[in-house]
Amino acid sequence: MSEQKVVIVSGSGKGIGKEVALHFAKNDYRVVIAEINSDLGKRTAKEISNQDGTGLFIQTDVSVVSEILQMVKQTIDTFGQIDVLINNAGISEFADIFEMTEAHWDKIIDTNLKSVFFASCEVARYMKGQGGSIINIASTRALMSEPNCEAYAASKGGIVSLTHALAASLSEFKITVNAILPGWIETGDYESLSRKNHDQHFSKRVGKPADIAKACFFLANNENSFINGTQLIIDGGMTRKMIYE
Repeated sequence: MSEQKVVIVSGSGKGIGKEVALHFAKNDYRVVIAEINSDLGKRTAKEISNQDGTGLFIQTDVSVVSEILQMVKQTIDTFGQIDVLINNAGISEFADIFEMTEAHWDKIIDTNLKSVFFASCEVARYMKGQGGSIINIASTRALMSEPNCEAYAASKGGIVSLTHALAASLSEFKITVNAILPGWIETGDYESLSRKNHDQHFSKRVGKPADIAKACFFLANNENSFINGTQLIIDGGMTRKMIYE
């Protein structure tokens, strides 16, 4: 087994997932970019390579279990080990509850929730002999909602529950499972945000993808293995803010 660890980051072609992949690569991890969009996935792999890191792009639609299994197999065939899995891939699509179709519901649940279970189980088969860390990216929408976000909220709430269930099942194999619940993490033009946008947070700023990347790296550290089966809310304090209208 190589001393250089291996992390799989799903949905790492852009946004939070890309920043997580780059952060782990900068810290001497070999990174698997499991991404449905070929152009974005290859771009992340190239950025890692340009920084003298190792990035392997594997085109993966996480809503399809067979593609998850093939992605994990290719990772093992290439690197021989998996130390960290970060289930980040997801879609955020809202719909009027009276217009929500079964197909739309299934698309969100399959991508956001079903994928977390099957990816975690398949990766755990290879982690069993060595231990490891699984980190699931949920959302503060698991705890609070706006109108018409039922499928998304259900998927993210499901991730929170699935996290502690997996932690219980995998505990005998020294595999930790934790969830991160991001709040407003700006993945677009951060400089365009208003002072009002920032000031509504206790931390007086909107979050950045790097905030989530650093938290993932912290949870992946074996020295922090006593953190297990829990959820880390990273939202600048918004879920603790009392708002009266």
